[in-house]
Amino acid sequence: MKEIELKYGCNPNQKPAKIFVNDGRELPVTVKNGKPGYINFMDALNGWQLVRELKAATGLPAAASFKHVSPAGAAVGIELTDVLKKIYFVDPEEELSPLACAYARARGADRMSSFGDFIALSDVCDVPTAKLIKHEVSDGIIAPGYEPEALEILASKKKGAYAIIEIDPEYKPQPIEHKDVFGITFEQGRNEYKIDKSLLENIVTKNKDLPEIAKIDLVIALITLKYTQSNSVCYTKGGQAIGIGAGQQSRIHCTRLAGSKADNWLLRQCPKVLDLKFVDGISRAERDNAIDLYIGEDYMDVLADGAWEKVFAVKPEVFTREEKQKWLSQATDVALGSDAFFPFADNVERAFRSGVKYIAEPGGSKRDDLVIEAADKLGITMAFTGMRLFHH
Repeated sequence: MKEIELKYGCNPNQKPAKIFVNDGRELPVTVKNGKPGYINFMDALNGWQLVRELKAATGLPAAASFKHVSPAGAAVGIELTDVLKKIYFVDPEEELSPLACAYARARGADRMSSFGDFIALSDVCDVPTAKLIKHEVSDGIIAPGYEPEALEILASKKKGAYAIIEIDPEYKPQPIEHKDVFGITFEQGRNEYKIDKSLLENIVTKNKDLPEIAKIDLVIALITLKYTQSNSVCYTKGGQAIGIGAGQQSRIHCTRLAGSKADNWLLRQCPKVLDLKFVDGISRAERDNAIDLYIGEDYMDVLADGAWEKVFAVKPEVFTREEKQKWLSQATDVALGSDAFFPFADNVERAFRSGVKYIAEPGGSKRDDLVIEAADKLGITMAFTGMRLFHH
């Protein structure tokens, strides 16, 4: 097939709409089920590139959860702990393949942002992964193939309307790409820069310690940033993104946004949150919202007006600011990547508050010396990659 007609573009008033390959070749994608739209394909194609590169860089199956052309989560297939299974709503008895672990991590990083996402998988979708996806609210998926039973499970979602895309893993686009804005065509070489552990060799801080898992986490952060709307910052730990800040005009706001998401991920693992009791029949999305509210600063208001009874079976104790700070103070070994240099030391200082111990950023700021000095004071290992990763 050389083109696919779409219902409309970004918005219903933007017609006609279609996708095709400029050089006249066959499309590398096949729609197996449903009718994916313009934004679905944008998420799918960006997500596919991300997971393909994660797999190439780490050798592990990879998954991504995309929303509005930026990832809400990205991860590789490392086994889940019992705590992670609980916060990701994975049955402890569930059979999990490495690909299913990657998906659970990607979906679980920021569950509120992943609501209604588009999923990307690096490998053929297997049954364990499809069973996890079955229970989540999602618009669609892209993968290089599907096991027959997995395809059947996925096709039953959304009353049979779930968008399922298969992509040719051997497809390689032309080296020059184009984009039209306001009737004007932009042309540039594709960003084919290869990201791997060799990018982390220029360590500029006094602390040179960079263990293997930290290298993997930094590579995950940098590849994730390559497909995240800039400005962007990504916090990672244990083989997955735990906080992504995308599309901010100020880098410190980006660092704060991603840091607050990383904090939420860490707070969800606190026993006080794990022990919350919910009313019967509550949906996963309602649980996610309730947990986010419980962790938030305004939960006292909810307790006071009795609204807690709608979601909690037992009135929860207040999660005080002091308790949260004590729990977060135990966080460590978090990695952070930035798609461009840190212009001020405040980014390093904010990252440290969320347990960041390893940083990878391009370097090149007039204030690099101050940024390095801040990292040295906090005992952080920082590598300058020399490569900016803007994505627009």
